[in-house]
Amino acid sequence: MLAARRGQKRKRCHFCVSGVDEIDYKAVDLLARFLSDRGKIQPRRKTGTCAKHQRRLAVAIKRARHLALLPYTAEHIRSA
Repeated sequence: MLAARRGQKRKRCHFCVSGVDEIDYKAVDLLARFLSDRGKIQPRRKTGTCAKHQRRLAVAIKRARHLALLPYTAEHIRSA
């Protein structure tokens, strides 16, 4: 609501716009876009995803982490 007052457009869900129903855990490049620089999952208010796709995105990221396709933490944190 505050974003509308400031003149900013509300972000649209990337998956709804492109018509994606299933989020594949093997699409590492896509999943990495929704991670912070520290490796944490970005919140909905930052990425603009809808609730349904945010849940599916979180499950896909967690599966990819479990299979070592994505890191749990960022590289600079692990080396310290």
